[in-house]
Amino acid sequence: MRTFATPNVVVSRCIEFDRCRYNHDIIASPIVRELKDHVRFFPVCPEMAIGLGVPRDPIRLIARGGATRLVQPATGRDVTEEMEAFAEEYLQSLHGIDGFILKSRSPSCGVRDVRIYGGSHVPAAADRNSGLFAREVRKRCSHLAIEDEGRLRNYRIREHFLTKLFTLAELREFGTERSSARLREFHSDHALLLRAYNPEEEHALERIAGDATIPFDTAYREYTKHMYRALSHPPDLEAYVQVMTGVMQSFSEKLSKDERGLFSDAIRKYRAGNTSRCPAITILKAWVARFGEPVCQRQSLFAPYPDALMEVDEERSDRGRDLWQEAS
Repeated sequence: MRTFATPNVVVSRCIEFDRCRYNHDIIASPIVRELKDHVRFFPVCPEMAIGLGVPRDPIRLIARGGATRLVQPATGRDVTEEMEAFAEEYLQSLHGIDGFILKSRSPSCGVRDVRIYGGSHVPAAADRNSGLFAREVRKRCSHLAIEDEGRLRNYRIREHFLTKLFTLAELREFGTERSSARLREFHSDHALLLRAYNPEEEHALERIAGDATIPFDTAYREYTKHMYRALSHPPDLEAYVQVMTGVMQSFSEKLSKDERGLFSDAIRKYRAGNTSRCPAITILKAWVARFGEPVCQRQSLFAPYPDALMEVDEERSDRGRDLWQEAS
């Protein structure tokens, strides 16, 4: 059974932690509730941090003079500089962070799709972009796992976020051991997963991990750089199918026709967008245990994050949409 590192995650304080929304509300999020048992959270409310109380008059992003300003229409207060200064100071103070879960569509924390208005009292949005705090997060920490709680309701987005989050946390934790043998072991355990994500980067990572002549610090630095690249985009669906099918074929002669059909059906539903890859992975895990394949048993492909996090309610609203193209 795989053991998991404990990711360090910055989270908007209003999500499951405190009633600090402008209207004294708190945001419910099943995935954040579940993650509390598996990650180390660092809650933050940028709006309270710059002196806005609770409850408070709402703030909004306004396009003004070719720039985006953060203002409070009811009072006329412009808090752009305060928010930018806080974001810079706060992000510089962080160490060992693996990811962020921020409040969707918030003028401070929204990762994307935040309304930008043409004026303080204009009802319709003229544009959309990131909130001011989230803009700095994306600028400084784009290599980390970053999402909002709204998008994490979608299983495809959640799978990618959690896979990236727990993989980066493990990479960060074992870096303190300064062991080349541990680096090779890490790569061996993640080889199939990385092959599904980015075959070219997986080959580069394999070369780095396998070169015993490279000093650990140099190898770890280069390995981390290529790992960020490998996980920078979600895996291509067909690449993932190819890797999973390759594992199935290694057991093919030991399986009945019905068993192979069960796996093929799970793959068909995954391709069609009717389910996540969890059913196919669960079938493969059962076969790995049944046939006693010790190398496969260590592969993160079968358990990239704790099983409990695979049971969160799913939203299947992505058919016909490119979820990450929309995120750019």
